[in-house]
Amino acid sequence: MTSNASAPLSAGAPWIVMKFGGTSVATLPRWQNIRELVASRRAEGARVLVVVSALTGITDALKQLCAQEDKSKRIEAAKMIAQRHYDLLDHMQLAVPDTLAVRLTELARLAEEGPAVLGELAWSALMQAHGELMSSALGAAFLSHSGLPTQWVDARDCLAAVALPNQNERTKLLSAMVEAKPDPALNTRLAKLGEVFITQGFIARESQGRTVLLGRGGSDTSASYFGALLKAQRVEIWTDVAGMFTANPRQVPGARLLQKLDYEEAQEIASTGAKVLHPRCLSPLREPRVPMLIKDTNRPELEGTVIGPEVREHAPSVKAISARKGITLVSMESVGMWQQVGFLADVFAQFKQHGLSVDLISSAETNVTVSLDPTENLLDSDAVAALASDLAKVCRVKVIAPCAAITLAGRGMRSMLHTLSGVLAEFGQLRVHLISQSSNNLNLTFVVDESVVDDLIPRLHEMLIAAGALRTDDSALFGPSWQSLYGSGEVVAAGDAWWRTESRDRLLQLGAEATPRYVYHMPTVRQQARNLKTLAAVDRLHYAVKANTHPAILRALAEEGFGFECVSPGELKAVMAAVPESAPLLFTPNFAPREDYAWAFGTRATVSLDSLYPLEHWGEVFRGREIVLRVDLGRGLGHHEKVRTGGSGSKFGLPVDQIDTFLRLADTHSVTVRGLHAHLGSGILDDKHWGEVYGQLASLAERIGSVAFLDIGGGLGVPSHPGEARLDVAALDEVLRKVKAAYPHYKLWMEPGRYLVADAGVLLTRVTQQKGKGSWRYLGVDTGMNSLIRPALYDAWHEIVNLTRLDEPATALYQVVGPICESGDVIGSDRRLPEAKEGDVVLIAQAGAYGKVMSSPYNLRDEAEEIILD
Repeated sequence: MTSNASAPLSAGAPWIVMKFGGTSVATLPRWQNIRELVASRRAEGARVLVVVSALTGITDALKQLCAQEDKSKRIEAAKMIAQRHYDLLDHMQLAVPDTLAVRLTELARLAEEGPAVLGELAWSALMQAHGELMSSALGAAFLSHSGLPTQWVDARDCLAAVALPNQNERTKLLSAMVEAKPDPALNTRLAKLGEVFITQGFIARESQGRTVLLGRGGSDTSASYFGALLKAQRVEIWTDVAGMFTANPRQVPGARLLQKLDYEEAQEIASTGAKVLHPRCLSPLREPRVPMLIKDTNRPELEGTVIGPEVREHAPSVKAISARKGITLVSMESVGMWQQVGFLADVFAQFKQHGLSVDLISSAETNVTVSLDPTENLLDSDAVAALASDLAKVCRVKVIAPCAAITLAGRGMRSMLHTLSGVLAEFGQLRVHLISQSSNNLNLTFVVDESVVDDLIPRLHEMLIAAGALRTDDSALFGPSWQSLYGSGEVVAAGDAWWRTESRDRLLQLGAEATPRYVYHMPTVRQQARNLKTLAAVDRLHYAVKANTHPAILRALAEEGFGFECVSPGELKAVMAAVPESAPLLFTPNFAPREDYAWAFGTRATVSLDSLYPLEHWGEVFRGREIVLRVDLGRGLGHHEKVRTGGSGSKFGLPVDQIDTFLRLADTHSVTVRGLHAHLGSGILDDKHWGEVYGQLASLAERIGSVAFLDIGGGLGVPSHPGEARLDVAALDEVLRKVKAAYPHYKLWMEPGRYLVADAGVLLTRVTQQKGKGSWRYLGVDTGMNSLIRPALYDAWHEIVNLTRLDEPATALYQVVGPICESGDVIGSDRRLPEAKEGDVVLIAQAGAYGKVMSSPYNLRDEAEEIILD
């Protein structure tokens, strides 16, 4: 037995409410965790109230018992439920405590009596309440025995259910509500009894003295009720995950932990699909402004999610993407509804009569469409058919199911609509039945066919969150990914970066000598190249030269067996000057002049076209030639609209509906289409993407007949944030192999760029000065958007570290800015770094791609020198 030696608490000591779910109270090791957590909160100088759920599976077992009409089977079920608690007591080496014995006796009596005495609903509520009554009694005994004296409290003596309009007997007893406001008398009464308490979630008492249940999410809600009653310092929800994430981790392993939310955002995310928290549990905390903390019982060292009243002013962003399946749409149409008084009242009266709650609503002059959420309704086919039958008396009815509601949640959604073109393009490929933008400006919801959700959610998450489309990387808000916390896959390990380990001293020396400087690590370039050479399904890899044109990098990739994809005569000349004549060349210009094509045909390059104009007006240049046709497959992908190279909003590629016209022009000039090419964008981490492009190109090639190879582009993503999963090259190869098996007669080409060189390059700069403005702290360095324009142009996120003080704690929150005379000259927003001093060497990571090649002499600042580390 351990002891709890904390000093006695004063009468005014604050309260901490801690809620533990069913899996957290089901085993001895979990209870030992709880004991340590409660003791740590007690050591903070707080009184602790523990709220517990029933042991895992017990509530379901009690529901099954309630549905059993045979008395002998009810009695047997009660004995099995009791045995679960006896077994746990045995593991704890505890005798049956009196409080538990009373509950077990009452459970056996209720099972024998059945519902005859109390009535079915009241009996069922009381029976199901015993799950929490028993687990809390068991927990009080264990905690007290472990040296932490714990008082058992009956939640029904504290939580009084209130009657609400339109409540029937079922909702009154099985889905009750409590109006919880700070109660100083309860605070004083409990404070006189002790310092640590345990009570039940899920249950309360109504005005007639009957036990009532709080419905789904009842234990979380109970904790919030107690937090409000006691005006607690905080409410802690302990569960089996670290908090709320930016998406369902089962669908998106790269989903990131949301470390800080306000009540409204958290409720929006919870109500639109997140399962870790019931939205009802946040309302009681708002008025008393009690914060909530979501934590992992098994990993208490993880920061978790903090939900509170503070709304931090930051750029609008999508914080989470969620989905609800099983949605049913009811479309009601009537020409006579236009300006008809009472039509909607008649329609919604039918929903009320059938006990169905409407979620989303969309209306037009002659149509109203609503959604029904299965989490709030019993949506069996009979209920929907009965509703449709009655609605048919006043309008034409169409039921659309199964559907799913996909919600983008975050503060300031209306001001973001202009940035969501890529998202809208994704939905443009699908059947969208309904779009709803919430009146509170916190969500945008699309209702689509349920079958597309599992593939769509990861793509949307990558576009809006994982690939850096967020305007800032606020380290106080967005935490590690699910995969880095719980997964077993390969993740970005910031501590393993070459610049943190063997090269740090050399980089500090280079930075002390002069800045700004780009430094390229050739072993990393070669390693990335060899990673891609494991793609057995790919016949030829071309390096996208525009990513980085340094001759040493071109030579290294030629030695690794890569060809080169160039977009201008200048790039072709740079490659031909640096690498052997045997290296394959691919020329993929866009809106280039006639002379570029004519010149390129004089080299060994394979030339591509992506519009009708060259053949319409310069046919003699292409007569008798073999070319590659770049097509637009109708959509674009990537972390920012400016890197999406597909869809009608992009200037690249020939639209599919113009292919027949192109082929007629090609025949006129004896031009042979030898290859098909598509490139949809950059920063893509979903291995399935290239399989989809491959399949679409192959299908088009079958129509053309002369095609020998397919180029599925590049855009292979490089994760920016620590903890994000890398592109799974083995999985990509498997995807490509499957498609190639169906089309073995086509050679397969790819053209990676950033994947090969981004991690190999860093930009070194030095601190110049600091400035404070209100709550903002600006950290100035000696280069900016003139050397690295990606943050200003693409909202790109680059890791920034103070290399001089790499081992010091990051205690300052900086806006890292350069010396360029533009308000957009921000290299990184909201970056936690050590306190900096003038002259410190600052490193900007992942600068090997689209860094130096996109730099400019703007403001006539010195250009960054390039240095190679072999």
